[in-house]
Amino acid sequence: MIKILTIIGARPQIIKAAAISRSIKNKFQTKIKEVIVHTGQHYDANMSEVFFEELQIPKPDYNLNIGSGKHGNQTGKMISGIEEILETEKPNFMVIYGDTNSTLAGAISASKMHVQVVHIEAGLRSFNKSMPEEINRIVSDHVSTYLFPPTQTGVDNLKREGFNLESNPPFTIDNPGIFNLGDVMLDNSLYFSEIAESSNVLEILDLEKNKYVLATIHRNNNTDDKERLKQIFKSLHHISRQENVKIVLPLHPRTLKQRKVLLDESFSKELDENKNLIIIEPVSFLEMIALEKNAKLIITDSGGVQKEAFFFSKPCIILRQETEWVEIVESGAARLCDANFEMIIESYYWFDKNQNIQAANLYGDGTAAEKILQLLLND
Repeated sequence: MIKILTIIGARPQIIKAAAISRSIKNKFQTKIKEVIVHTGQHYDANMSEVFFEELQIPKPDYNLNIGSGKHGNQTGKMISGIEEILETEKPNFMVIYGDTNSTLAGAISASKMHVQVVHIEAGLRSFNKSMPEEINRIVSDHVSTYLFPPTQTGVDNLKREGFNLESNPPFTIDNPGIFNLGDVMLDNSLYFSEIAESSNVLEILDLEKNKYVLATIHRNNNTDDKERLKQIFKSLHHISRQENVKIVLPLHPRTLKQRKVLLDESFSKELDENKNLIIIEPVSFLEMIALEKNAKLIITDSGGVQKEAFFFSKPCIILRQETEWVEIVESGAARLCDANFEMIIESYYWFDKNQNIQAANLYGDGTAAEKILQLLLND
């Protein structure tokens, strides 16, 4: 039996980990032992704990309870805690997801202790190194032994950086293996889509299917910049009032905090009085899936929500200058609008007239987790 140590810390990683944990339980229970380490990067119960129950993930074997903080301080504490766990558990592989500080800490810790790093969602690039996530994903890729880009674009990015796509086993940190086996997020979306049908979130919020907009804002370059945050809220305010359409905004804790700090009192009052702008607390994963499946359009700065919009054939306005999921934009299913009021409004009207978005087969067949685990077993 092999042992894998899974590092999670932020909400998207908990969701992605569900696919691997579920596949181990259903297919590899006698062959793979999983040890889950939660760094505590997200410590709000609504943003973390509830997902373990809802997504049927085993409770973490370890919780470092790091919490928020400056990048260096937070990452340093994680590295120290993970190193101790590695010494105790001695896993065959460390599995990391995406591009958070938890991802970076896991990659650094394992590589320095000669534990093979398995990077799920490798190869993604925004080509914007001012983003902390871009630094995290580049460093993590370059110390990994197994890289699993979810798209051909990810494979091409790695090739551009000098990775050998034709490498042969045995794979090592100096001779990594690169495999595009699909996207674990598609695995989850397909699996949980039917379960989400039982959610009553639409009834609770008094929403009609395909007649409301779903919005999310959480990236720090949007939440921590006064003008950008104002432009985004101004756009949501305008669309909801002028088009008499309900916009549901599950508000990330950071966005909630910064809204109070950065938006002037008179504008905040206008937002509060806008009955079509429905600002709510963060929702559970299944509630989010239900909201995504039934929205007419999605506005977001989240990479995961961009993809889920695509999986459910929903048009998407992206509140960033660039995206790692370029194939979604290239397919015409999404538009990059940054925090630009005019571009957001124009794109809303364009998609309102062009709702027929069809999801092409860009992210595999929904069995990525099983294929990844089988490859690790075979190698």
